Amino acid sequence: MTKKSREDAQKFYEAILTLQTVEECEAFFEDICTYQEMDAIAQRMEVALLLWDDMRYNDVNKQTGASTATICRVSKAMNYGAGGYKTVIERMKENEN
Repeated sequence: MTKKSREDAQKFYEAILTLQTVEECEAFFEDICTYQEMDAIAQRMEVALLLWDDMRYNDVNKQTGASTATICRVSKAMNYGAGGYKTVIERMKENEN
C-alpha cells in the first residue's frame, strides 16, 4: 500500500468513526459502495458470525450461499488477521445481552 493509499484509508476509517446510528451508517455505505460491494461485505460478516458460533464450512455455505473461497478467506482473517472480526463480533455479542 502506498503512502497516499494509507492516508486515504485513514480518512475513510475516520469518516466511519463519525457515524452515530445504524441509519447514518446505512446511508453512508449506500452512497460509497455498489450493491455488489455491500452484498459481499454483508455476506462476509454473516459468514464470520456463523464461523464464530462454530458452524461447519459446508453448513455456512448452505445457509449463506458464500463460496468456499470466501468462507476460507473469512476464516483465515478471523484466525490470523488483525483481530477486526474478533473485536466487532465480541462487541456485537455484548450488545445482545
